[in-house]
Amino acid sequence: QVQLVESGGGLVQAGGSLRLSCAASGRTSGNYALGWFRQAPGKEREFVAARSWTTIEYYADSVKGRFIISRDNAKNTVYLQMNNLKPEDTAVYYCAARQQRASRLSIDYAYWGQGTQVTVSS
Repeated sequence: QVQLVESGGGLVQAGGSLRLSCAASGRTSGNYALGWFRQAPGKEREFVAARSWTTIEYYADSVKGRFIISRDNAKNTVYLQMNNLKPEDTAVYYCAARQQRASRLSIDYAYWGQGTQVTVSS
């Protein structure tokens, strides 16, 4: 019922920056939380960041201070500004949505995008 499309991934050198975008469409209520997760080769999916409809934000310890989540509610779009990227940030990044409060748990999210690849070279 909700479609999410990520964009902005690519190849970047260590220390560089990328900004991911996730556009939501379909049956969106306007009061939903959006989150970012990632899955690296050989690892399980992990939480990256999440933001509520208003101002509540959560970050994983591994990205705190480097990544910034923001959203434009009028455009139904959430962004993930990734600064000072490290090779260990290499992963497929997924956007997720839920019709409740922001959460750090992937199981709480009902809608997922297809993912966008982020590769950080050393």
